[in-house]
Amino acid sequence: MMTEAKEKKTEDIKKEAEEKNCTVQKALYYVSEFLSGPMCGRCFPCALGSYEAKVRLQRIAEGKAADADLIVLRNIADNMLEASMCKKGKDTARFILEWLGTDAYKEHIEGKCIAHECMALLEFKVIPEKCVMCGLCLDACRYSAIIGEKKKRFQLGYLPYEIRMARCVKCGDCVKVCPTEAIVIVDIKKKTVQTVQTV
Repeated sequence: MMTEAKEKKTEDIKKEAEEKNCTVQKALYYVSEFLSGPMCGRCFPCALGSYEAKVRLQRIAEGKAADADLIVLRNIADNMLEASMCKKGKDTARFILEWLGTDAYKEHIEGKCIAHECMALLEFKVIPEKCVMCGLCLDACRYSAIIGEKKKRFQLGYLPYEIRMARCVKCGDCVKVCPTEAIVIVDIKKKTVQTVQTV
């Protein structure tokens, strides 16, 4: 009875992980939930491998990883797939390996999360030419991360709004309310603008 409950939970974890758009976040969620639930800890390749995989995936999501982390992650998953004693460990290894053959992990190491889910790799910027100083972003920001003054009719000398990244928690509330799409997401390392999709 207990085994069935654990197997079911593993399937639930996989479904929840698949709801994420970012491949790194999918794997990180799966491994994190696996460690806190279905993993029994009876075989070292699975127990130690899952923990080390989580550490490597966190480094990738936070923009702190290098190519060496991908090599280690592949070795961990290969060892888990071969040496894990149960299906749960092998399934976890397969889930990690599924995206390692693509460019998804490599893009993160280069500082890019196309799905906009790894917030450590992104920052929010105001495009001055598009900003009309309406103040909607200022009102929406709960963290006082936006600098600027609402433009008043028939008065000049106003500067476009700016976002103080030291205070910004990257919640995206400002993006949702901007009527001119003046707030964009930028790759921190590459400094390239990405298309913003409001929720």
